[in-house]
Amino acid sequence: MASSAEGALPSPAVAVWRGVTRRCPRCGGGRLFRTWFTMLDACPTCHRPFVSEEGFFLGAFVVNLGVTELLLAVVIGVGIALTVPDPPAVTLAALAAAETVIVPVVFYPFSKTIWAALELVMKRR
Repeated sequence: MASSAEGALPSPAVAVWRGVTRRCPRCGGGRLFRTWFTMLDACPTCHRPFVSEEGFFLGAFVVNLGVTELLLAVVIGVGIALTVPDPPAVTLAALAAAETVIVPVVFYPFSKTIWAALELVMKRR
C-alpha cells in the first residue's frame, strides 16, 4: 500500500485527526507553521498546497467560531448549573468574555489545519 505522501489519500477520520493535531491532513507531516499565526503555503513533506483559492481559510474562521461558541455555551451552562438558584451574572459574564477572547487565539492554528483536513475530505484530492 502506498503511503499518503506518495498519492494515496488517508481515510476521513485519519485526515481530520491529523488536522486536530496540527499535522498535514494528507501525509501527517508536521511543522506547518512559521509562527503561531502564520501557516506555510504547502506541506514541507508532501508539498500539498494549503490554500486552493482566495478566501480559502474562511472555513477555518467558521470552525474557530463554532468551537468558540460551543465552549461559550458550556462555560455559561456549567456556570449556571453549578450556582443555581442564584447564578453570579457578573462573574459569568467575565468568564464568558475571557473565553471569547482566549479560545479563538489559542485555537487559531488548529482551526486552519482542521479546515485543511475537511477540505481534503470533501474534495478527495
